Amino acid sequence: MSFFDPKERQSKELVPGIHARTFWGENMLLAVFDLDPHTHLPRHSHPHEQLGTVIQGQMELTIADESRLLQPGDVYIIPGGVEHEALTFDEAVKVIDVFSPVREEYKY
Repeated sequence: MSFFDPKERQSKELVPGIHARTFWGENMLLAVFDLDPHTHLPRHSHPHEQLGTVIQGQMELTIADESRLLQPGDVYIIPGGVEHEALTFDEAVKVIDVFSPVREEYKY
């Protein structure tokens, strides 16, 4: 199938407070993430390149040793293997991320 309605896709909680709806092809995966208020995504890394944009809300994103407060429309790129973490504040946050290659653990 080539077309999807993200609202009809069941979400999956990846870690407490972070819910994903994912869609994938052979070489990349798109994730629509909903982050609850006051959620901390702990510092981690993965071999996948990650590109994303904030759709709703604000979050602090740290990539390596650089932190930024991101708002709707802001774009970020995280090279594979680079540690990063995120923190939300008083409101929910929605981001869209693309991973390459496909993150097999995000397929469901």
